[in-house]
Amino acid sequence: PRARRAPSWCRRGLPGPRVEPYRAGTVRRRLAHLTEEQAAIFLADNYAVVGTLRADGSPHQTATWVDWDGEHVLFNITVTRKKYEELQRDPRVSVFVFDGDNRYRWVTVSGTADLTLEGAAEHIHELSHKYRGRDYALRPGEQRVIVRVTPDRVTAYGFDS
Repeated sequence: PRARRAPSWCRRGLPGPRVEPYRAGTVRRRLAHLTEEQAAIFLADNYAVVGTLRADGSPHQTATWVDWDGEHVLFNITVTRKKYEELQRDPRVSVFVFDGDNRYRWVTVSGTADLTLEGAAEHIHELSHKYRGRDYALRPGEQRVIVRVTPDRVTAYGFDS
């Protein structure tokens, strides 16, 4: 087997990838919008992959249930998950979802996450009904969080428009 080459920045003696803490307000935001057809993929029972950044700057991706409220991509986590800690430290997030009926149709939303405790228990029940047809089995004392992603960038494939 061939040996893997080091990244080009390493071979050229450049500093490694930037692993600085996120500073809110340092980037000018341009809000992006989903078409109705793209939003429908988030409204259907398609699974998504959510990507956040670990403290060392490496990506952390997990499959999750998603929803769309007309303005934000929504998903639901617990306060005990690493993703909650990561989003508190750095709210940048990406959400990739593909159409379960046509794997060549997909949408990626990149943006900033807003974490909300209010209504999170009701929201996880709504998601559970959408994906499993029944209430979510909340553990005693489990604290849920709604993550609202404001789209800064939308990338899609397989759509007419």
